[in-house]
Amino acid sequence: MATQLKSGMFVMPIHNPEKPYVQMIDEDIELAIKCDELGFDDFWVGEHHSSTYENIVSPEIFLGKVLGLTSNIRIGPAPVCLAYHNPVHVANRLAFMDHLSHGRLNVCFGPGAVPTDLEAFNVAPPEIGRRVAEAIDVIMNIWTSDPPYEFKGEFTDFSINAHIDKEMGIGALHKPLQQPLPPIFVPSISRASKGLENAAAKGFNFISHHMIHADVLKDQWETYQRGAASAGLTPTSQNWTVTRNIVVAKSDEEARQFAREGSLGQCLEYILELTRRTAPNGVDLWKPSPDMSDEDLNMDYFMDEIVIAGTPETVTKQLLRLREAVGEFGNITLVAHCWDDKEKWMTTYELFANEVLPAVNSAL
Repeated sequence: MATQLKSGMFVMPIHNPEKPYVQMIDEDIELAIKCDELGFDDFWVGEHHSSTYENIVSPEIFLGKVLGLTSNIRIGPAPVCLAYHNPVHVANRLAFMDHLSHGRLNVCFGPGAVPTDLEAFNVAPPEIGRRVAEAIDVIMNIWTSDPPYEFKGEFTDFSINAHIDKEMGIGALHKPLQQPLPPIFVPSISRASKGLENAAAKGFNFISHHMIHADVLKDQWETYQRGAASAGLTPTSQNWTVTRNIVVAKSDEEARQFAREGSLGQCLEYILELTRRTAPNGVDLWKPSPDMSDEDLNMDYFMDEIVIAGTPETVTKQLLRLREAVGEFGNITLVAHCWDDKEKWMTTYELFANEVLPAVNSAL
């Protein structure tokens, strides 16, 4: 019998900057409460500092409020942009948050992507990968060892050994509540990623981006399996979260029209334009194959190949086909979009939780 599929919600966020900032935050809080009530397993929130569209600057602060208003849903920053932060601070604040949440914390470590964020924190793009890898090493060192601490790296040089006083309780950095570690994830966008292989060898989980083709998803699962096998690990479906843009409605036509013309379609177009302007290889990032033209990477392509929209029956079939085609991912996480029509989005969440997910798991 196949493992039952779990569910999550990912708030990038992408908001209409014409909305009042307070309203955007309140709506995201309301979404978290709704997901908890509907039985979603995970709630993820992104980190961005200098964007009026992606505008949650501290997912940990946001999720601290969510914790007080929810009962069961697991929460996680996705990702903590490690290139922007002192890893000692990250290790301590996330360990604290794990205790604060009574062990409801998921952790996702990754890079930043907004060019002005990198500029604000004085991070050179070629350094990002090395900064992230080193920061993860620092955090793992803190979470899995006792004082004294000593770490000398390219970007981080810290020690605690000169003033340790066990009798007075000073010198020990905090460890998480969940042992040996909270569930740790990394984001994944590309094919044949060495970073994903390395993460798999460490026993980390991964989250696949919501705009990539099924062929790329399949390659990522194969890459992850190779990495896990290299360390003698056996991956399971629970190691893999797939994010997707999903709309559920009473008719296929209504769902597809809302997905294309509403905030979901506007979000995809925004990300396409942003990568066209800022990514080293432009929109090649989202192409299923290098011979695809830029002109063909349009909303017709995304509606036909990426977006999942329709009645509960249609969405159920699409999810089952996707899982059969790419591999047995253990969690399907919906991407949250700005509430241009709150009633239709609430219908999506309710139909997904109450009809689609039970039907998928019944089929499995």
